[in-house]
This record gives sequence, structure tokens and C-alpha cells, in this order.
Amino acid sequence: MTATPKQYPLRLQWPVRLDELGNVLEDIGLRPQLTDDGDTSLQPFIGVSESARSIRQMLSQVAPTTATVLITGQSGTGKEVVARQLHEQSQRSGEFVAVNCGAIPAELLESELFGHEKGAFTGATVRRKGRFEQANGGTLFLDEIGDMPSAMQVKLLRVLQERVIERVGGMKSIAVDVRVVAATHRDLEARIAEDQFREDLYYRLNVVEIEIPPLCDRADDVEPLLAEIVGRHRKRHGVAVHFDAFAINALTRYAWPGNVRELANLVERLIVSKPYGDIGLRDLPVEISGIDPVECSANENALGQIPAAPIDLPSDGVDLRTHLAAVERTLILEALAKADGVVARAAKLLSVQRTTLVEKIKRYEL
Repeated sequence: MTATPKQYPLRLQWPVRLDELGNVLEDIGLRPQLTDDGDTSLQPFIGVSESARSIRQMLSQVAPTTATVLITGQSGTGKEVVARQLHEQSQRSGEFVAVNCGAIPAELLESELFGHEKGAFTGATVRRKGRFEQANGGTLFLDEIGDMPSAMQVKLLRVLQERVIERVGGMKSIAVDVRVVAATHRDLEARIAEDQFREDLYYRLNVVEIEIPPLCDRADDVEPLLAEIVGRHRKRHGVAVHFDAFAINALTRYAWPGNVRELANLVERLIVSKPYGDIGLRDLPVEISGIDPVECSANENALGQIPAAPIDLPSDGVDLRTHLAAVERTLILEALAKADGVVARAAKLLSVQRTTLVEKIKRYEL
């Protein structure tokens, strides 16, 4: 059943003052973006790995509760996706409101979170609700909580304890029903040891912790994530690309320092350059494929000239990814043996860059 989009009336009086227009436009920017079919629901946390399944199980258990949740993991792993899923599965009637605590100047963060009264400071020409009030009945996602200034940590702790806020310049306590979900890529325990984060706030936020491993630790998730990202582009823009088995194997073996965000950016870049195209090893960046484009252009048939070893395909099939990895490992060992262990010479024998071979040697623990 398709959800009915919420309507957001604009309450403006004419003639419109610039400060009022700015507040309305800013408020619109906080509202959830609708997908093409008008549904604000999101796809579940994608993946077939054990960690992905564990995260989905945790979401189903925690979402119906009111527990405060701390999501940890490297940048680009999908912390906001998990936060939005917590809200979607919670059945809370209010909105999902996200705040990046590291992107807002310290002197403005209090007003952003708690709002302000008219005349509270220079430029406060109208009363403004903060993010806590906007998320009343819903979920407030505090991203990069580890970068929150110390003074704001004290005020946030009070709100979490008492469930009331006060607007800047106001004297009235306002009760709020908000489920707080925080996220960080920082080691908060290390920040506590450095006196950069309050220990009492950490324990108040960390009622339930959901840790998202980096993409390099869940390589099995690369292929389903790739399919999801390509499918999303096909649905929204009517364009798509197809990755062959060699490209998918290279993507699976890559370390992904930028995690899922890096994968999504790569797909978008390839769709722009080759819409409706077939993507092979040569189309991937050299750090992923291990193929130098200069060397490829000098020998257009380089890949086709690699002799194929005769293989009898078992009746029950074969795991292509495992087989290709075994072949790659064997070739690297043979190249190192012929090169007397000199990595640069072995890289030349394999027609890959030295840095790429070093990464593969570490990956295979050779």
C-alpha cells in the first residue's frame, strides 16, 4: 500500500519579510524527502553477511522500544540509514529530524537544537522552534555526536534526563517526547579519556549500541549493495549499467576506504560515463581493477591473451568468486617466485601497479 505524502502548508503573510521566508525555507529543508513514488519508507539495511543480518535483527528488536541508541562505525558505512530504519520501524507518529552536530558552529548549535525566542539575540526577529520540538513525537538523529562542544553536552544530558527543553531567551520549560538516536565515527571512550566527551552523557546515549562494520569486513555485501544502487538509479532515472563477473570480483576484493558512500559514488560516476553500458575491469579505477589504463591502451587485447586453463565445471557448479581469488593468489605466488620476491618485478610480470600488488599481497597474507 502506497503511503499518502504529508502536506506541509506554508504559513506566510504578505508582504513576506526576508527573515520569515528564510525560516520557512529552512524548515522545509528539514522535512523528509519523498521518493519518486511518494513513499518515505526506506529499503532495509542491505547485505547478506552475518553482520548485516545481525544489524537487521537488532533493528527489529530495538525499534519498537523507546531506548536511546548509539550507532558507531566509520564514515560512509550507513549510520543514517540505520537511524532512519529505527524510526520507520518504531511506528512513531512524528518526523525523523537529522542534525549534524559537527557541521553547525558551536555558538549556533543551542538555538538549532532548542530554538529561540524573539529578541533572544541579535537577528532573532521571530520565535523559532528547534530540532527537538520539530521531532516531537518522532526521532531526533544526532549525527557526529562526538564533535559536540562540551558546553552543549551538559545541556543535552539535562534534556535526556528530564525530557524538557528551554528555548534560548525563554523561561518556560517545554516537555518533548523525542526518541534520540546518536551516531559517531569517533572512539568516544578515547574522547572521554582525553576529556573531550562527558562520560555520563556517553552512558546516557549508549543504552543500546549498534556497531556497523566497515565494508571491507563484509565483502559479501558488496554485490547486493551494488545491485540495490544500480536498481535505484534505474528506477529514478531510467538508466543502468551491468557489471561483469570480473568487475564484480574486483569490487568485492577492494578495501573501500570510503565504504558504501564510495561505492555509491563510483556507480553514479560510471552511469554518467557509460549509461546502459557493460562495465568490465578496464572501466574501473586502477586502484580497484589493478589494471593500468596506459598499459591497456598499448595492448587492447591484453586480457584476451591470457591463456585460459582447461576447467571441467562440476555438475553442482562452482563458486566463481572463490575460484577467481584462488587463481589470483596462485598467479601472485608464481610471479613473486619468478621475481625472486622483488615486488616491483612481480608487479611488472602481472601488469599491475606495485601499490596494487602490495595491497593484494597483504589481503592474501602472502
